[in-house]
Amino acid sequence: MAAKKTRGRQKIEMKKIENENDRMIAFSKRRSGIYKKASELATLTGAEIGIVVFSSSGKPFSFGYPSLEAVANRFLGLNQEHPNDNTRLLVEAHRRVRISELNQQHNELLRQLDEENAREKILKQNRKGKETQPHWWETPVIEINHQELLQMDAAVDDLHKTFLAKLNEKTAAASSSMAPPMYFHHK
Repeated sequence: MAAKKTRGRQKIEMKKIENENDRMIAFSKRRSGIYKKASELATLTGAEIGIVVFSSSGKPFSFGYPSLEAVANRFLGLNQEHPNDNTRLLVEAHRRVRISELNQQHNELLRQLDEENAREKILKQNRKGKETQPHWWETPVIEINHQELLQMDAAVDDLHKTFLAKLNEKTAAASSSMAPPMYFHHK
């Protein structure tokens, strides 16, 4: 069985996250989690829900089902219901279904975004680790032992032979309808 690549869900201490980038990521994930739960509550129970959240930079984010305006108007007592208006009820039902579909798509896109952000973080960490290690060809010859030099020489020789074979192959293909082919030989 393969080893776990992540630490999974862990309980974190409830205090302000100091690193701004980590704080923004946590805000985005938790905001989308709240939206997802609100969407599920609305879908499962038919509840009307309104959520307004301001980020630490003051940017507003909202979620409303059927809409934030409808929930706010109902809360403030500004709704003007027309009990015999079947057309409005049909339009509202269609609108709720469409909003539910869009919320599900939104949640899926947020999940994909979180996965991509996590993948990017891992790639950056891997890149940082590799940047500190020199490439084999950058290693000073004085630091390479005799056996490693022989292995490198054999690898370069194999690469050269492969290169010449491919070059001859492509030259022969390109000149099959032209002048006699030129062949390159290993020294």
